[in-house]
Amino acid sequence: MDREKIIVRTSIIGIVANVFLAGFKATIGLLSRSIAIVLDAVNNLSDALSSVITIVGTKLAGKAPDKKHPLGHGRVEYLTAMIIAVLVLYAGITSLIESIKKILVPDTPEYQWISLVIIGVAVLIKIILGRYVKSVGEKVNSGSLVASGQDATLDAIISASTLVAALIYIKAGISLEAYLGAIISLVIIKAGFDMLRETLSQIIGERVDSDLTKRIKETISEFPNVGGAYDLILHNYGPDILMGSVHIEVPDTYTADKIDELTRAIQKKVLKECNVILTAVSIYSKNTKNDKAADVLSRIRDKVMSRPEVLQMHGFYLDPVTESISFDVVLDFASDMPKVYGEIFEEVSNMYPNSEVHITLDSDISD
Repeated sequence: MDREKIIVRTSIIGIVANVFLAGFKATIGLLSRSIAIVLDAVNNLSDALSSVITIVGTKLAGKAPDKKHPLGHGRVEYLTAMIIAVLVLYAGITSLIESIKKILVPDTPEYQWISLVIIGVAVLIKIILGRYVKSVGEKVNSGSLVASGQDATLDAIISASTLVAALIYIKAGISLEAYLGAIISLVIIKAGFDMLRETLSQIIGERVDSDLTKRIKETISEFPNVGGAYDLILHNYGPDILMGSVHIEVPDTYTADKIDELTRAIQKKVLKECNVILTAVSIYSKNTKNDKAADVLSRIRDKVMSRPEVLQMHGFYLDPVTESISFDVVLDFASDMPKVYGEIFEEVSNMYPNSEVHITLDSDISD
C-alpha cells in the first residue's frame, strides 16, 4: 500500500473512533454535569477534525507537479501539521478558560459508576489509538499523523485524570476536576506550542538527518576512483521528497565522457538506495600528474586543520601550469567565519607567496 493510502486509512480510523468517543462522553458529561468530561468530548471532536485536515492535506500534497509548482505540493503536509498544532493550542486555551470558570463558580458533579466504566474504556481506546496513529506516522514520515497521535495520547491522559478526579470525589467528597482541568489544559497548551515550534522549524528548513547524509556519501564513495563526497546540500519538498547536489573528487585524468558516465551512475544508485534525487553532481579534480601537489596539500592541511574552527578541508587542487592553489574549508557556525577565513587565506598566501590562492568558504550544512 502506498504512503497516501496508509495515511488516509489511518486518519479514517481516527475519525470514526473519535466521533464515537465524543458522542459517549458528551452524553455522560451532560448527565453527570461534569465540565471535565464535556471538555474531553470536545477534545475528541477536535481530534476527528485533525484527522480530516490530515486527509485533506495528504490529498493536496499528493497532487502532481504543475507549471506553477514544478517540484510538487509535498510541503502542504507541513502546513497541515501546523494547523493541527494550532487546534491543540486552541483546545488547551478553551479548556483552561472553562476550568477557571468552574474554579470561580463551582458546580457539584453527579457521577455514576457506569459512566466511569465507560470513561475507563475510552482511556484504553485512546491510548491504543494514539500509539497506533503515531507509529504509522513515524513509519511513513507524516508529521500530521505524528501530531494526531500525540494529541490522542494527551486525550487519554485527560480522560484518565478525569476518572481519577471522579473517584476521589466519590470516595472523599472532594471536587478536584476544575483544578485538574486547569493543570491538564496547561499541559495541552505546552504540547501545542511544542508541535507548532517543531513544524515551523521544518518549514524554515532543518539540518538533514546525519544518518541519511552519511549513507549518501558512503554510497557515492563506493565508486572506484571517487576520492570523496563533499558539500552535500539537500532540499526538502515534502516528507518523502528530497533533492540535492554534491561535489565528488575524481582524478585529473578523467575525460568528459568518463565523468558523465560516473555521475549518471551515482545519481541512479543514490536514488535507488537512499531515495534522494541528486539534481547535480559537481567535480573536484584530484592531482595525479603533479608530484609536488601531495607535499603542498600535506603542509596546507596540517596548517588549516590545526584550527579548532575548521571542520573540514577538501577539494584541493594545484594547477600544474600556473601553480595556483584552490581548496574549500568548512567552518563551524559558532566561529567568526570572515575573520577565520581571512586568517587562513593570509597564512596560506604567506606559505606560498608565488602562488595565487583561491579558498572557498563552505558552511557546515550536512554531516
